Amino acid sequence: MSLKKFYPDLYVDSAYDIDYPALWDRGVRGLLFDIDNTLVPHGKPETAEAVALFSRLHAMGFETCLISNNQEPRVSPFAKAMETRYLCDAHKPSTKNYIRAMEQMGTDRETTVFIGDQLFTDIYGARRSGIYSILVKPIHPKEEIQIVLKRYLERIVLHFYKKSLKK
Repeated sequence: MSLKKFYPDLYVDSAYDIDYPALWDRGVRGLLFDIDNTLVPHGKPETAEAVALFSRLHAMGFETCLISNNQEPRVSPFAKAMETRYLCDAHKPSTKNYIRAMEQMGTDRETTVFIGDQLFTDIYGARRSGIYSILVKPIHPKEEIQIVLKRYLERIVLHFYKKSLKK
C-alpha cells in the first residue's frame, strides 16, 4: 500500500499562514475547511482571527464551506459566525460531502482547495475527491483519544512525506 494517497499537496504551519492571493491567482475559487484544530482549538467557539480570515476571503471573492465530522450543534453556530455554508456529520474521508460542497459553492476539482489538520480524514478524503489539499499543523495538542492515536500514525506518514520532498 502506498502512503502517497495520504500526502498533502502542501504542508504549512497554519490556515492563517496560507498565501490566499496566490491561490486566487492560480484560479482557485472555493475553499473547504475543517474546523477543529484547523481554525480553532478542538471544540472551541469562533475566534476574532477566524472571523477576520473568512471576512477577508469573502472580500477577495472566495466561496467557502466548512466540512466537519462533528454534529450540527457544533458546526452550525461556528458556520454562522464565519458567514459560510457548512456540511456537518460529513463522514470524512468519504468523498460524498467534498463533492456536495463543491456543488454548493459552484466550483469543481480544479478550482477548489481543502484545508485541514488530519491526514487520514481531511487530506485522504480531499485526495480521493481529486481536490488539492493543504495540511496544517494542529492548533492545540489536547485532543480526543482516538485522534491522539491517529497522530502517532500520521507522524510516520509525514516522515515519509517530508523525505519524498527532499528527492
